Amino acid sequence: MTLTVGVIGPEDLVGKAVAVGDGTGAARLRAFPYRHEDETPDVVRDAGLRVDALLFTGVVPHTLAAGAGLLDRPAMYVPYSGATLLRALVELLRLGHDVSRLSIDTLGRAEVTETLLEAKLPTEHVRVLPHRPGLTSQDLVDFHLAAHDRHGTTTALTCLGSAHHRLEHRLPAVRLAPSRHSIRATLRALVLATAGAHSDDARIALGIVDLPAADEDLAADLAVLGGSLAGLPDGSRLAVTTRGALEEATDGFTRLPFLDGLAARHGSARVGFGLGRTAAEAEALARRAVNRARSVGPVAGVVCMKDDVDIVIADGADGARPDGAEGTGLLARRAGLNPGTLERLRELVAAEEEPGITAHRVAEHLDVQQRTARRILKRLERAGVAVPVGSRQEGRTGRPPIVYRVRL
Repeated sequence: MTLTVGVIGPEDLVGKAVAVGDGTGAARLRAFPYRHEDETPDVVRDAGLRVDALLFTGVVPHTLAAGAGLLDRPAMYVPYSGATLLRALVELLRLGHDVSRLSIDTLGRAEVTETLLEAKLPTEHVRVLPHRPGLTSQDLVDFHLAAHDRHGTTTALTCLGSAHHRLEHRLPAVRLAPSRHSIRATLRALVLATAGAHSDDARIALGIVDLPAADEDLAADLAVLGGSLAGLPDGSRLAVTTRGALEEATDGFTRLPFLDGLAARHGSARVGFGLGRTAAEAEALARRAVNRARSVGPVAGVVCMKDDVDIVIADGADGARPDGAEGTGLLARRAGLNPGTLERLRELVAAEEEPGITAHRVAEHLDVQQRTARRILKRLERAGVAVPVGSRQEGRTGRPPIVYRVRL
C-alpha cells in the first residue's frame, strides 16, 4: 500500500519538498501550505485523516503542531543543517557580501561554528539564536535587528519566512531553505517510521547520538541498524530504524556494537533510543534515554520503552554476563533496576525448590504488585538473564503464570 504524506510549511518550501519527494517514489505527497506559521495548527487539522504521516518543512511548524497536541501520527521535520548554511555563505560570497559579521537564527550554535571553521571563515563577530520552543517571528526579528545595531552584523540569515519578510526592507537578509538531500533523507525516514507503526517488530525506533564533535564515520557505524541518519537542531544526530532491527543489532537490548568505537574516537559517547507507537512518542522517549545516558557516565547507551521501562547499556557491557558484586551493579544499570532489588531476586532464585520463578512469587518476595513484578521479569528478559520456559498453575484458577529461568 502506498503511504500518503502531508507536507506542511510555507507555499514555496512545500512546493519544493513535494517536487523532490515525488522524484523518490517513496510515498504519495499532498501539499498543505500556509501563509504564516501561526496557521500551522489549522492546516494540520485540515489534513485530518487524509494522510498517514506529516512532513514539516522546518522545525518551527513541527514545534507549533506538537505544542497544539496534533501529532497523532508519524511526523518529522526537515532539518536545516550546516550544508544549508554553507550554501547560503557561498552565494553571499559570490555576490560580494561580507560573511564575517552575520546573525543566524534557528541553527545550533555548535553547527554554525563548525561550518564556518571548516570554510575557514571567522566566527568572533557571528551572532546565533538557536531554535527553542516558544520563539516567535517577532523574537527572531528583534534578535537580528539588535545584532545589527549593537554588534554591527551586516547580514541576517533566517530560517523563518515571516521573519525574512519583515527584515528584508530593513537590512540585508537571506532566507535559508532545506537542501534537497535533507528533504529526501527525512522523507525516507518518515516513510520507514510510518510503515512500521502498525506492527511491534517494525515499530519506530529513534536514537539520539550525543558526541562532543562531528563524526564522519557515524553513518557507517550505524549501518548495522539498517536505518537513516539525520541532524537535530542542537547538533546531535538522529538515527531512525525499527524495533526489530534495533533488537537484533543489540542482541536483545544487551549491547551496542558501535558504542566502544565511538568512545575510542571521542572519549565520551551517549546514545539513547526510544521505542514508541508514533514518531512523536519515540522521539520523546529517545530524549529521555539520552538524558539518562548522560547521567550514567561518559560512555553509555539507554533504550527507553513505554511503561517506564529503561534498559541501560553502560561502557564495558559488551562482554560476558555480569558476575559478582561489580556485575550486579552493571546488570542493574542495564536492566534499569535497583541493585538491592537484584540481590533480593538472587535470594529468591536460590531459595526456590522448583526451577524457575513466576511474577506471583516475585510480587510476594518483593512485596510489590503483580504488574510491577511482571515488568521486572520483562526487564531481566531483555537484559538476557531471564528466559520464559513454560507455565505453572500454582494452585490458582485462571491462566497459568509464565515461569522464568533466571540466572543472576
